[in-house]
Amino acid sequence: MTNETHKSYTNADLGRAYRDTRERVTALIRELPDHELKTVVPACPAWSVRDVVGHLAAVAEDMVSRRLTRPPNEAETAAQVERMRDRSVPQLLADWEKAAASSIEAGLVSTIRISVIDVTSHEHDLRSALSRPGARDSEAVRLVSEMLMETLRPPVPLRVVMEDAEFHVGPEAEDGQELVLTTSRFEAVRWRMGRRSAAQLAAMQWSADPAAVLGKLMVFGPAEDDVIE
Repeated sequence: MTNETHKSYTNADLGRAYRDTRERVTALIRELPDHELKTVVPACPAWSVRDVVGHLAAVAEDMVSRRLTRPPNEAETAAQVERMRDRSVPQLLADWEKAAASSIEAGLVSTIRISVIDVTSHEHDLRSALSRPGARDSEAVRLVSEMLMETLRPPVPLRVVMEDAEFHVGPEAEDGQELVLTTSRFEAVRWRMGRRSAAQLAAMQWSADPAAVLGKLMVFGPAEDDVIE
């Protein structure tokens, strides 16, 4: 398959993917002891595990209240985390569920794509910080990998080969000459969101020298240090 075939998902699909991811994060977080809730999340080094969940809950609340109609900037995310700091974990999770169910999971917000990308990325940030890998083949990972490929704009023709799909991105190839990257959907989500270092990006499975595209692969980042998960 190519990227042209991967645009059939609906807001309902994205809403379900968000809900399933929220429920997995809730199950992961609900019974954590306090010392694990305070674990620093390497992908978000200013935040603890609890802070990441606070951010996710605050985003959902802000969408319900229409305080947020675009991705929050750094100052806004810091304010979100601070606003949620005094809530107990059970209250935080309950508030997240209530807000998300009436907005994101119902497919009613214009930023639903960004919401699904955000929650999926942070699920695996949390799993990495807590050494609890899982859900790497989830529907959310599949959808997010496709959305992130749709917005990838390398300066040279690039074919990204995953376990069940291929994406042709960048300018049209002349004489069939493409740089090829063989990866997985999970890895694509992680490197695209800046959860891999420059050295890790260069060491991926490339068909030729990737120097021309390495700086264009990420929405954020790259990570300062290697991320092993």
